[in-house]
Formats: sequence, C-alpha cells, structure tokens
Amino acid sequence: MTQQTWDELGGTLPSDQFRAASDAIVANIEEVIEGKTATVRLALAVLLAEGHLLIEDVPGVGKTKLAKALARSIDCSVRRIQFTPDLLPSDVTGVSVYNQETHDFEFKPGAVFANLVVGDEINRASPKTQSALLECMEERQVTVDGVTYELQTPFMVIATQNPIEMEGTYPLPEAQRDRFTARIAMGYPDPGAELAMLDVHGGRDPIHELRPVSDAATVRKLIATVRDVHVADAVKQYAVDLVTATRESPDLRLGASPRATLQLLRTARAVAALEGRDYVLPDDLQALAVPVLAHRVIPTADAQLARRTTDAIVSELVHRLALPHERQRSPYDTRPPSGDGTGRSQYEPRRR
Repeated sequence: MTQQTWDELGGTLPSDQFRAASDAIVANIEEVIEGKTATVRLALAVLLAEGHLLIEDVPGVGKTKLAKALARSIDCSVRRIQFTPDLLPSDVTGVSVYNQETHDFEFKPGAVFANLVVGDEINRASPKTQSALLECMEERQVTVDGVTYELQTPFMVIATQNPIEMEGTYPLPEAQRDRFTARIAMGYPDPGAELAMLDVHGGRDPIHELRPVSDAATVRKLIATVRDVHVADAVKQYAVDLVTATRESPDLRLGASPRATLQLLRTARAVAALEGRDYVLPDDLQALAVPVLAHRVIPTADAQLARRTTDAIVSELVHRLALPHERQRSPYDTRPPSGDGTGRSQYEPRRR
C-alpha cells in the first residue's frame, strides 16, 4: 500500500501552528514522564515520521508509561496488547467468525486495528505471534483469509521489552527489529527529577488524569508538514555514507538495510521540524544514528567477546565519518559568510 496523498493527510500546517501542536503533546506527556524531554521528543518524532518505536530498558523506568502517555495525549483509537506466550496471531490481526444468523463468515478486527497500538513486553510472545505484526508495520494493512484490510492513519506500534530478564522470552527476529524505526532506552532519572516524581506520583497516578491535547486529524497534518521538510543532496549522501559504513565495518557481520536509510531520513525530517527548521542538517543524522541504526545491526563474534555494544560501534562510525564540507553556521559565528554570500546554509531550500 502506498503512502497517503497530501489531500488525504489534510495538508500542511504553518510553522507556528506546527510548533504549538507539537509542544502541547510534549508538555502533556511530561506531566507523567519527569526529566526525559529528549526521549519524549524522539518518541513524537518517530510518530511524525510514520514509524514505530521500540522501548527497551530495565523494569520500572517508565517504558509502558511513556507509551500510554503518548497514546492518551492524542484523541484517537488506542489498543493495548499484553504479549504473553499463549497469545495467538489472530488475537493481534483479527479472525473470521461464522455468523449463524447470516450463514456467512464475518471479520472481527484484532487489537492492531487502531491508530496507536501499545505492545507491552513484546518479546514474551512466540515468534509466530510476533510475525503477525510484520505486514501491518511495513504496509499499513492486514490480510486475513485472503482479504486485505487497510489500517488507519496515523498508525504506530509502540512496543516495550526488558533486555535483562530472558527467561520465558523470545528474541525479536531481525525482520521484526528492522521494522522498528528507532529503539530508545528510558534510563534512570536524575535525582532532581526523581524527587519531583515523588511529589507528582506519590499519592496518585497522573496518567489517569491525562487528557488529549491533539487529535488524529491534527497528527495527519503534522505528518504532512514533516514530509515537506527539505533535505539537501549533501545530507542525503551523508545518510547513504553513514549506512554504508555499517555494512563495511569489520566489527559488524550485518549492517543496516536500505529501509534503515529511509527511516533515518524520515526521522531526521521530523526532528528538524520539531526544532523549528524546514531543512535537515547532518547533525540531525548524527544524533539519530544510534537510536535508528544500532538495533538493526549484528556485531561479530570478536566484537561480542570484547563486550562492544552495537550502540558503541555505531557511535564510533559516526565520529569517524567525515561530515559534508559546510555545516550550519552558529548564531555566534561572526566570520564573513561563505558560499553564495547570503549567509544561508547550503542545507536550506533555495526559494525563488
């Protein structure tokens, strides 16, 4: 299924309306998640990039809370799936049931038929059940008994998993991991944020009081605006070079896929828009390299013996790879501008 057209998404938003809508969603989520602004903004960027998010961290740091807060901040359909070993693929996608009154089979949609699908502890389900998400995550559709059902827009899967406790779990296959746009970790809060959390969460759970600050129609317009963000040829080449470096690295036996290149660029567009820019910088790709690429690659046996993580390997590749020859000028740089004499970055769109 092809991506929706501009008219179907509802058109773009002016920059001030885009910022107001996105800032409202971020502020609403931060009513529940203390001291994790960068993580919250990255989660929103993945939504606006039409991707899916994998939250991987130890228990008790707010993985499910972040997923639920993002879902509750948008007035759209939300379904939660608690993945367990006995969960069936039909529980996820739906099933055809025989209706004795009509003497025919009718389709009962599964939990995946929603705008936001929260999958808790996805690695506790069997590989057969995990694979039920493959088609819907990539093609935004579900096929049951030879009939294809299109999913709504926006559509996003937010899955959580615990990397520490491996008993009774099934590691996500590479095809599944590659469909997640980004993998993030919540991390422990700093002491100040944890102290504030005691005041906010000590007597009640603010997630139950969270109210939507946006809706599906507005999110569709945000997505259309993100698609319109300019990407210079030099930035596109840098994205290709960055992904190619993972395929040629002696520390990796599996590099990032072409899908990774696409999702890296789409997420960079979303990050640029959230920062108030209508163009992408190489810095955006650098900041996103680890969350977008690291979960897709596989280290060699030697790298594993040396206890080198994929995050560290990708981060090292980013530092080794040369940037395009000109970068965005700092507002504190008083030197004469280079290039066309306008002081404009080469990454900005050329307007007539």
